Amino acid sequence: MTDQTFAALGLSQHTVSALAATGITTPFQIQTKTIPPALSGADVLAKSPTGSGKTIAFAAPIVERLEPDAGRPAALVLVPTRELAVQVTEVFESLAPANGLRVAPVYGGVRINGQAEKAKRAHVLVATPGRLQDLLDRRLVSLSDVTVLVLDEADRMLDMGFKPQVDRIVRRLQETRQTMFFSATLDGEVGELARSYTRFPVRVEAELPHEQLPGEIDHRFVAVTPENKVEKLVELLRAERGLALVFVRTKRGADRLAQRLTRHGVEVVSLHGDKPQAAREKALARFEAGKVTTLIATDVAARGLDLSGITHVINYDPPDDAKAYTHRVGRTGRAGRSGDAVTLVLPDQQAEVSRVARLNGQQEAWEETGMKVAPPRLIYSSRRRGSRWGPPRSTRKI
Repeated sequence: MTDQTFAALGLSQHTVSALAATGITTPFQIQTKTIPPALSGADVLAKSPTGSGKTIAFAAPIVERLEPDAGRPAALVLVPTRELAVQVTEVFESLAPANGLRVAPVYGGVRINGQAEKAKRAHVLVATPGRLQDLLDRRLVSLSDVTVLVLDEADRMLDMGFKPQVDRIVRRLQETRQTMFFSATLDGEVGELARSYTRFPVRVEAELPHEQLPGEIDHRFVAVTPENKVEKLVELLRAERGLALVFVRTKRGADRLAQRLTRHGVEVVSLHGDKPQAAREKALARFEAGKVTTLIATDVAARGLDLSGITHVINYDPPDDAKAYTHRVGRTGRAGRSGDAVTLVLPDQQAEVSRVARLNGQQEAWEETGMKVAPPRLIYSSRRRGSRWGPPRSTRKI
């Protein structure tokens, strides 16, 4: 945190009081750097990790600048996942009423007509690209009055293949809009996207607040066979204390593994894109409250999860690449706490997982297992269409 105050950054007493009502009285670094230029109407290009306080950094200026009689919706926030849409909406809902504004979330898994009615009446729209594109295609909502655009966790939207949908959505907006672009990285394709969407942006960079810095994560790789893989997972879950997030590769695999663990007496919940939103929220609530200590999830479903209490990440199915490994294990070791990351490895997966371990600086942990090490020259050489080492698909909707 800083010695600044929200009032000194230019926020009105209405907004300062609304923040204080939620226990937020002192701005984080990203808020100190972002709020003044955002209030001035400038485009903002922000490099900021999850957990840095970036939602308030863009939400507070938006509710300050929008008028209750503005066209609706007047502000659009694009996010990669349903869970993040819910979280961002909750922040806006804590600020918007004090300024006479309405906010509505738009994401898959719930009835589209009900969402459309709320979206048309809202000043602020928080949306995932897939569901918003559905609404636009059906002409259930218009973006003609949008004057402020926020792309939150833009790097994840690219990872999940949403760029074509985001491009189509952005083309519907006014060229004179204000754009705020938030991403954990601004390199490569993300940086190119940021430059194409913004005009003379104010660039800011912020770190996690000290109390949110990651703790130490212990990385382990465990050799298994098809015959003992489930039993090894059960053994790990029974030995651990705390909340365990178990990653699998497919939706069907998540449900199948949940059923097998239940038969072994392990109480679990699963999370994937085919589950209705109400079921997803119920599963997350039970997991976060500790009523169920094991959550099985796919990569897509777990993006946007920001739960500081996860003590263990277990890769039941190893990740496809080094970046996916980083995203997964980053769900533990939050807020200065230590965490454990365990990857189960079948014999025919050893070469691929050893590459991932080396690229993530876990070569020593891998070598301690005695499993096979892949030749360095083979690292991610394949970019064939359809290869799981290739680019992400662009048609996925969430």
